[in-house]
Amino acid sequence: MSALFSPLTLRGLTLANRVGVSPMCQYSGVDGVATDWHLAHLGAFATGGAALVFTEAVAVVPEGRISPQCLGIWNDEQLPMLHRITDFLLAQGAVPGIQLAHAGRKASTTRPWEGHKAVPPEAGGWSNVVAPSAIAFNADYPQPVALTRDEIPGIVDGFVTGAQRALAAGFRVAEVHAAHGYLLHQFLSPLSNTRTDDYGGSFDNRVRLTREVVRGVRAVWPDEWPLFVRLSTTDWVEGGWTLDETVQLSAQLREDGADVIDCSSGGLSPAQKIAVGPGYQVPFARRVRVEAGVATAAVGLITEPAQAEAIVADGSADLVLLAREMLRNPHWALHAAHVLGGDVRWAKQYERARPR
Repeated sequence: MSALFSPLTLRGLTLANRVGVSPMCQYSGVDGVATDWHLAHLGAFATGGAALVFTEAVAVVPEGRISPQCLGIWNDEQLPMLHRITDFLLAQGAVPGIQLAHAGRKASTTRPWEGHKAVPPEAGGWSNVVAPSAIAFNADYPQPVALTRDEIPGIVDGFVTGAQRALAAGFRVAEVHAAHGYLLHQFLSPLSNTRTDDYGGSFDNRVRLTREVVRGVRAVWPDEWPLFVRLSTTDWVEGGWTLDETVQLSAQLREDGADVIDCSSGGLSPAQKIAVGPGYQVPFARRVRVEAGVATAAVGLITEPAQAEAIVADGSADLVLLAREMLRNPHWALHAAHVLGGDVRWAKQYERARPR
């Protein structure tokens, strides 16, 4: 029996298999509202056999968007289209997941195909870009303003309110985005957090905001549904956030109510030097799973069915999340099930194409 195509139960929710779709920004929203592009994009993965389909990073406040075209969940007008998407995913047998996010100092920037640079207010950007400390990502990005101590509870409230709206929009899995150099990751790393109050300096202080957000979201997320946290397990920069710290934080997040640590890396500093290769982040997921005692998701250049099967079978992670490979082949899970002899749901409309 294929390990990759065995069910996975997290709290009261059972995924039909261990194949999921990572959050991938599409930069195609209008005032934070999803469009038909998102329905077609995410829907293809559900008809393609993936058990868990995440949205892109969805900003919990307007100034938390990466670009002016990113999705948001800060008002009720953004819910109907998201609900249309979750209804479709559920009808295809996939579990809809949402990634709740705040870009911090990497906000108000152009879409990737327009170059990575700041978008000024007169061009649709915003001036209230915030961060733990007034340190820009690089010279082309906005100059952020350091959050005051009194403003930090508002960040937590944004995530909590976003989770409540996500629930109303039909999502079954929530993921707190604390990776890739965005706001919560900025608080974690000493490279971007030079605060001298109780949110900076020591490990306990730097992880404080992430833990407050996770506890806040867990408090409003149904007990029977799982909560993921995406972490950059290392900054890949000397003096930055480390894998040892990730293991320590992951154990704490497990106690705070997180069910799965989604183990990615990098994104915090342009000085990063990443040793890229097939499955290069899988060892991070394995170490977190073993040492922190929490379920993990593996990501990063996972492309082949046998590779994904081995990750789950050898205990490196509880599930795999694919991104670019899913863009190349939204029906990757159907193909992988055929290769591995696994059982997967086919849409009735596609049954006549099923290999026999």
